[in-house]
Parts: sequence; structure tokens; C-alpha cells
Amino acid sequence: MPATPLTDFSRLCLHTITTKPWSLDHACKEYARAGVKSISVWRDTLVGRDVAASGKQLRDAGLSIVSLVRGGFFPAADEIGRQKAIDENRRCIDEAAALGAPMIVLVCGAVAGQPLAESRRQIAAGLAAVLPHAKATGVKLAIEPLHPMYADTRSAINTLKQANDLAAQFDSSVGVAVDVYHLWWDDQLQAEIARCGKLGKLFAYHVCDWRSPTVDMLNDRGLMGEGVIPLREIRGWVEAAGFTGFIEVEIFSHRLWQTDQVEFLRQIQAAYLRHT
Repeated sequence: MPATPLTDFSRLCLHTITTKPWSLDHACKEYARAGVKSISVWRDTLVGRDVAASGKQLRDAGLSIVSLVRGGFFPAADEIGRQKAIDENRRCIDEAAALGAPMIVLVCGAVAGQPLAESRRQIAAGLAAVLPHAKATGVKLAIEPLHPMYADTRSAINTLKQANDLAAQFDSSVGVAVDVYHLWWDDQLQAEIARCGKLGKLFAYHVCDWRSPTVDMLNDRGLMGEGVIPLREIRGWVEAAGFTGFIEVEIFSHRLWQTDQVEFLRQIQAAYLRHT
């Protein structure tokens, strides 16, 4: 199913990490001024703030809050570490509820040198431990599979199939966030996106681009259209799977963070219309 060209910004969401130099107050003002309708908030922007008041500020500016980023990092080498992760995720859930964010994005974690199968077992156990609290607060949990280059310490969930298999172990409060940066290379991506839709677990869709060559595997993501990801094709698969939610721009880039962020925001909007 081909993607329908976008003609407005009604589905555009920006992650605060995309304009990292801005505080939450500044991002709120500039996003609203530019006609952006929604925001995903990274937890670092909430440090030292009244979380509930911050949520009200964003909504009063006309911004829908899509998600709080990020929870997860469940695996640890010992039981004490795993319990600390569970406790931290419960705090994250409380923050999401106070903020008014309906969903938390989970970067699931891994331990260097620990078998991936064991890290995956610990991730499933961590999810099971925090899910009752998430359900009690009405916050959904979105598993974000990360590119295999992060399998050592960031996430043992590296394909959409793995994320779907994990999410299928839980009820409708647990789903998946599809991020093109992490998944564009997978030859099973179309089929797994369709499966995710059939499971009713396609919670989020994140976009940016993969630059070639990439000079920093974490902080050299591209603006849409700067790289090699078939963004329109993947969006078509996502929409064919029934996704009608926000298209979230999440860009980590030392290069772009050093530019004028107001101009960068204009470039994001132009690239969103032209390439996503």
C-alpha cells in the first residue's frame, strides 16, 4: 500500500532529543510556534521540574504528549542491579502518569559478556515485574528493538521479530516502537510490521535517516532524505498494518545539534513533508 503524501503537520511529533540544545521550555515554545502538534519528552528534560506542571504547560501550548523516553535497561549482572532497574522503571511509569504521557518507550538493555539469551530472559522478567504498575497507572510500554550494533550493552532486542515475540507474551499494555534507524536493514521487516499490526501492538513509529558513511554509530543520524533508508516505503508498510498515529522524528546528531536549532526545525518540517 503506497503512503499518502503528507500535506500538513498534524501527525508530526518531535522528540526533545532531536533539538537537544533546547530546554523543555524553549522546545515547547518553538515547537508550538512552528505548528508542530505533538512531542515525545526525554526524561533528562524533566530533571528538577514539576512533572505534572510540565505536562500542563505542553498541553496548554497545544502539544499532545506522545511518549516519555526512556525506560528499560532491565538486565544486570546481579539481582541487586536487576531490582534497581525495576525500581527505576516504576519511577519512570510514575513520571509518565504525572506528565500525562500515555506510553513509555523502552530501550531494553543488555550486559556486556552476558549471553544474549540470558539478557532477554531478564528483560521479560523485568517487564513482568513492572507491568502491574503500568496497568494501574494507565501507561503503556513500547519495546523498541535496537540495531544489532547495540547488542552488547544497550539492547538484546535487536529485530522486530524479537520485539514482537516478547510483546506477544504480554497483554495489550505492551507493544512495540518501530524505529527506522534500527530496523531498515531487516529483510523480514515488512512481514514483521504486518504481524505487529495484526497483534495490535504497533504503538509508535520513529523516523530519521542512515547517513552513508556514518561517522558515529550513536550520534550521526541524518535528517530524513540525507541517507539511504526507504522512508516512504516503510511508512507504507506501517500504515498498511493499521498505524494511524504520530510520525516521530528522533535524531541524534552532534553535527545537527551544533546548527541554529530554529533553522534546523524548519529543515525537519521540510524533510518531513518531502521524504517521510
